[in-house]
Amino acid sequence: MAHISHKLSSSFQGALAGGGDPATSPLYVFGPFLRLIVVAGVAQITFGATVWLAVLTVFVVSIMYRQVMIWITDGSGGSGLSDEEFGGWAVKINAAITFIEYSLTFLVSMAALVTFIADRFPSLNDTIFGFQYRVFLAIALSLVTGWLVNRGPKMAARAFGPATAAVLLLLWVMIFASIWRFGINLPAIDFRAFNSEYLHFTLGGYARILALMTGIEIFANLVAAYDGTRAEKSRKAFGSLIIIMGTTSLTMLIVGPAIFTLSDLSNDHVSVFTQTMDQLLPAWAAYLGTLTGIAVLLSACAASAQGLQNLSLGLRYRHYIPARYGLQNRFDVADRPVWLQVAIVVACFLLFGTHEETYLALYAAGVFILLSMTGWAASKRLFRDLRLRYSLAGTAALGGTILAAFLTSAATFIIFRERFFEGAWTYFLFVPALYFVFTFYRNRLGAPTSVENRLGLLLTEQKYLPDFVGSNGSETRLEKILVPLNGSMLAEQSLPLARYLADAFNADLTLLRVIEDETRPRSVDGTDGDGYLKRTRDMIADDSLLVQSVTAHGEPATEIGRLANENQADLIVISTKGGFELERVFSASVSQRLVQLTTIPILLLRPTDDIASRFTRFTKMIVALDGSAEAECVLPIVKLFADQFDNEVLLVSVPEGAESEDYAGTMQRYLDGIAEALDSEKTTTRVLLGGSGPSRTILSFCQSEGADLIVMATHGRGGADRIEHLPLGSVPTRVIEKTPCPVLLVPVRQDDLSGKD
Repeated sequence: MAHISHKLSSSFQGALAGGGDPATSPLYVFGPFLRLIVVAGVAQITFGATVWLAVLTVFVVSIMYRQVMIWITDGSGGSGLSDEEFGGWAVKINAAITFIEYSLTFLVSMAALVTFIADRFPSLNDTIFGFQYRVFLAIALSLVTGWLVNRGPKMAARAFGPATAAVLLLLWVMIFASIWRFGINLPAIDFRAFNSEYLHFTLGGYARILALMTGIEIFANLVAAYDGTRAEKSRKAFGSLIIIMGTTSLTMLIVGPAIFTLSDLSNDHVSVFTQTMDQLLPAWAAYLGTLTGIAVLLSACAASAQGLQNLSLGLRYRHYIPARYGLQNRFDVADRPVWLQVAIVVACFLLFGTHEETYLALYAAGVFILLSMTGWAASKRLFRDLRLRYSLAGTAALGGTILAAFLTSAATFIIFRERFFEGAWTYFLFVPALYFVFTFYRNRLGAPTSVENRLGLLLTEQKYLPDFVGSNGSETRLEKILVPLNGSMLAEQSLPLARYLADAFNADLTLLRVIEDETRPRSVDGTDGDGYLKRTRDMIADDSLLVQSVTAHGEPATEIGRLANENQADLIVISTKGGFELERVFSASVSQRLVQLTTIPILLLRPTDDIASRFTRFTKMIVALDGSAEAECVLPIVKLFADQFDNEVLLVSVPEGAESEDYAGTMQRYLDGIAEALDSEKTTTRVLLGGSGPSRTILSFCQSEGADLIVMATHGRGGADRIEHLPLGSVPTRVIEKTPCPVLLVPVRQDDLSGKD
């Protein structure tokens, strides 16, 4: 079965995938906001100023995230930027606040959900044994949500997936209904709202309404989930942000005045949003809106639980928490963190009730700590870049980002000032406590290796599998093949395989002979005295195959590398016997020097009496991977061969050299993800994990499986000045020395690694 991409293809898909949380905010932010300013009798003065101030904050923070999306495309979003600019302490602070935020998202969303249900069934506000019925309903729904989330993302997607589309439709229906009833009646700004007499209420309303910003950061984390180049991914992610936050802002500006006009705050049994729906929409549509609100709020609860799962996996792989809290169940999700979250939520509902206003300010406070950290990190990076290269656009971006950082920092201060004694003080308790826990386990478990750290990032997000394209976004091709010859029969053993590949890919062949006589100039078309290349070319050429020949003089490896680069060859096919003596291959031989001098893949044959050593049909390829970005550089050409030939790909790895718990299991999940991406109608992929010693294991699997090609990455960089410092690599060296089949060596290029680590 052909591999199907599970990545997002459009901005609208991204809006539906990540917009559940911010899209729900208009359903519950108006109540606490209006209750403050209407009861105080200042609504006519402060309403418009507060709403516009909130919309301005949305605008500048969205522009700030446009920069973040351009810079950070691996899915770590603002946290990745904070890590880069501020260091490890920022990671732990970010993780601590994120943990709190996911729990608060669940609390606020579930509380708003039971409010929506109680709007239609007021008896839920009655009490039994000192608790409202709505508390027991919230607990039951929390348990069901946790159970569904722990059955895997597909189950959660089926249960909650359409909800975001439905709430977007509901908000736009409310926007058009408000325009139909009142016209485009935008809130007016009364500048008296900023006088000392009213400023407290203006800022207090601002603190309550800023919950509409929750979830905005998810779009920076979604960048890696889109198809396309880095630029396309960031553009699509920003488009998703615009769809959701644009809808939310228009709801604030157009539906907000309608809610202010139509709602009755003395009615404690029905939320102001439901009251407005009942007056703007037909009865059936209003009830349908209630069902939509319930569905999307359940979706937001599920999304927060899934976010906590991924956070726990990432913290586990980076050794910030014990491995048991990241262990995955039979549905491949970490269930313990979700049940811990549900337990916290249940305790809060029993102790503090289920009114969303109880948790709302605390909810917004954590969001703005994260937003302000991202704003200052982005400002620092822009300033650094501007010092290196000045531009007017960069200056404008820096100014806008500093404004965003100031606004978010000011909002954080306002929220803590307004709501410090209503719960915001708990951040000064919980954040240091979690920071201490993360530090304790990191010191106890030790820092993960670079490979473990990378695997943790890949497996946490479950969407960072290689795209199988080059660093410039273009697909790998095989259009030009270079075959070095030296006149010997052993060197000519590479010709049949080169010819086979040229036929398969409709590629051009170039035959090259290097004569170690630097006094003679290079010649073309076989004019090398004895006409050896011309006769060889005439022997293998035909109407379907274009064969060129080149003769050069000088040091063989240098000339082969130079001509390969000049001719833009895609592959070099070379034998390791004949003039390139086998016993010299593993010191400073032609083959080793060639790997170091060029960034072009090299198909290496070591001819023996066994035909399998000098020919392959690419029916069964062993691909050596160790979890590093360097090793993954072989995957584009592996994918190319897998798409061309009916074959089986064997992903081989030896999980040695790490002391982490379940490192073998981590490597297994990583390789399974690669295998899924490689599978197609022509290719089946298997994972072979285990053994002792990479070279011994690769050779053993090659023998037992009857493989006819080994594919490995090498550490060449294409620079002559580094030859003495960059050996071919101990594992490739030992494999080539004893290989029973051809070996495809893929030199690692620095460009291939950009954005992978």
